[in-house]
Amino acid sequence: MADQQRDERGGREERGDGAERREGAVRDSEAVARYVERVAGELTEMGMQRMASRVFACLLADDAGALTAAEVSERLHVSPAAVSGAVRYLGLVGFISREREPGSRRERYRIESDRWYQLFAQREQIIRRFEHTLDSGVGILGPDTPAGRRIEETTEFFAFLREENGRLEQRWWDYVKRRQEATAAE
Repeated sequence: MADQQRDERGGREERGDGAERREGAVRDSEAVARYVERVAGELTEMGMQRMASRVFACLLADDAGALTAAEVSERLHVSPAAVSGAVRYLGLVGFISREREPGSRRERYRIESDRWYQLFAQREQIIRRFEHTLDSGVGILGPDTPAGRRIEETTEFFAFLREENGRLEQRWWDYVKRRQEATAAE
């Protein structure tokens, strides 16, 4: 990139957007593009819109995790209009945030490294509401009817997910803490 500069301390280069990359970490841009498409394909299989999947994967694979619409358009070889629709969707569902470039009218679209955790944590609230809605159906449909039993089992499944989600969250933060302590000790 034209905006990359060698750091005076040596060993790292700093990009104009604040991201750092270790010296020697030269990437094969075609391999990166194939990887982005593979990740996008997996996200599409999981139900995300195709272009949104590609934009999200592109941001995920960027060192800074932030690009302008023009940069995304260039990397994915798609029209700015396609990127515009995808970033609107990704922002709406909370996968990315927008930030204004200092001194510019251009916006950068950013994915935070803890975004997966945040989305998972928000999901607990959604699961709790859905669980409550399902549970109210057991009485309406009758607990001894096939539909009532099916709804009750579904409610139990979502209660199980919610409880396990809480345990997973705690395990995640314990893991992050251990990893940070190990890094600090190096």
